Amino acid sequence: MIYLDNAATTKPDRECLEAAQQFLTENYFNPSALYAEGYNVQLSLREAGKNILSCVADSERFGIIFTSCGTEADNQAVFGGGRRGNVVTTLGEHSAVYSAVNELKQRGIEVRFAELNSDGSVNEESLLSLIDNKTSLVSVIHVNNETGAVNDISKLAAQVKAKNKLTLFHSDGVQAFGKIPFKLTKDIDMYSVSAHKIGGVKGCGALIKRKNLILAPYIYGGGQQNGLRSGTENVFAIKNFEFAVLKRYKNLKDNLEKVKNLHEILWNGLDKSLFSRISPDTGSPYILCVGADGLRGETILHEVDDLGLIIGTGSACASNDKKRFSRTILACGITESLADGILRLSFSPENSQKEVEEAAKILNKVVENRKQVMS
Repeated sequence: MIYLDNAATTKPDRECLEAAQQFLTENYFNPSALYAEGYNVQLSLREAGKNILSCVADSERFGIIFTSCGTEADNQAVFGGGRRGNVVTTLGEHSAVYSAVNELKQRGIEVRFAELNSDGSVNEESLLSLIDNKTSLVSVIHVNNETGAVNDISKLAAQVKAKNKLTLFHSDGVQAFGKIPFKLTKDIDMYSVSAHKIGGVKGCGALIKRKNLILAPYIYGGGQQNGLRSGTENVFAIKNFEFAVLKRYKNLKDNLEKVKNLHEILWNGLDKSLFSRISPDTGSPYILCVGADGLRGETILHEVDDLGLIIGTGSACASNDKKRFSRTILACGITESLADGILRLSFSPENSQKEVEEAAKILNKVVENRKQVMS
């Protein structure tokens, strides 16, 4: 089996699983308990937060709220930050933000959507034109989860603050965290991350936020995590996340170079008479989005699966959406004929050159055969 749907989820890293195992079998105590064993687990949680933050942020300026996933982190940012006036976001957001802001609309908050460039990045002029003195929140995805386009969130956040210093800036960083180098700047108020995209287990994410930002809880209860996210912490998943983060950032540059090479080999191996490239050359190398004009991406997905290749057709979180075409791809100005044949190939440092070379052969064979059947 060749697995090239790593933007949907990654295989859990065995070394990180084994390191965190003690928090399931030995140090399983409730971190809110008053006895020493519980307090020691609480210290381990604080250590996890500190270590994760150290990779992308100044711990003096930022704090961290552990959540059940990236979607919950996005939801807390949207519902906590967009409580008045209007909210500005983009047409290329992950459904965790896109659906959340549409719920805000139902609650009486005005929502404004910035246009996209042809590669899936936000149109800067469009975004800035939507911000006024009533804008409470701007949310811009860091790496587009379908095309891999990278938004310069540091620059955008500074421009947003220049227009309205009271506007909060949030970014969904799920496809960037642990993959591309960056540091959070003072103008970024909130940043969402997820464990299972970088070798951690499912069921754990986090919202990194500016420390002096007053943010309403999204989940209420026993007041864990300073009252910002109630519920007994999933210590095993959080520690596993910590270990996965530290491992990824230790090897960040080497992984990036390896994945760039895999990305280039796969694209060069695809028949350009069969595939059109959607991903920009300047995008994240972890995602290669291509289209087979006139074909159904879903059909191709199933046929290559039968030959041992697992790929995606876009965001896995949108797979239950009954709409035929991706809203993000259409917002890029892609025709419906090409949008119907969109394929998302996404990489992990664990992939090999041999795998991507074979993947290109399988894709060429399947699409060429499908074209002949339809001609």
